[in-house]
Amino acid sequence: ILINKMKFAVACALLTSSVSAFGSFGTKKAAVPKVVKTVFSVDTIPGALDPVGLFDPAGFAAKADEATLKRYREAELTHGRVAMLAVVGFFAGEAVEGTSFLWDASVTGPAIGHLAQVPNLFWALLVSAIGASEQRRAEIGWVEPKDVPFDKPGLLRDSYIPGNLGFDPLGLKPTDPEEFFLLQTKELQNGRLAMLAAAGFLAQELVDGKGILEHFSS
Repeated sequence: ILINKMKFAVACALLTSSVSAFGSFGTKKAAVPKVVKTVFSVDTIPGALDPVGLFDPAGFAAKADEATLKRYREAELTHGRVAMLAVVGFFAGEAVEGTSFLWDASVTGPAIGHLAQVPNLFWALLVSAIGASEQRRAEIGWVEPKDVPFDKPGLLRDSYIPGNLGFDPLGLKPTDPEEFFLLQTKELQNGRLAMLAAAGFLAQELVDGKGILEHFSS
């Protein structure tokens, strides 16, 4: 039981630091998307909607400089994307649990217990995929460590737009700046909702041990 709990905790920690786009394992350096530098401030960033505006009750954004604000937004986007994948994973995993061809249909029960039931090979693949994606994200968005001042750790590139990793296989990214701004806000809103939903799913399944789909059908 202790090992299963440890596995689940490690998975949560790894997944919350991943991104939706998985990079390759090659040594070739990832290309940095070329964008026009814009001022990044609380007055210009996407995600602020009327009548609330930019929701910042603790004043973190108001007190942050441009570099810090970009890191905050990068973190929010990353967690939002992972949460959206997690919500889909809850529904998909529980919809096929006990009947899937994967692992001889041996993975059963609520989604929060699935990771503890998968074989070790899956864990190796999961860690490798997350590591590759994080390396690619760092190459695209972050300044080389040798060029970062000691008092500015985690410095993002001036030209980097938080979350813009160049991953757009369906070609959905608009070329019009206003449309792109609107799409960024939509992604943020969906990610914020997904973070609340994922947290709610985890809490509910921990409380009564029932799957989310089971709650809907009961």
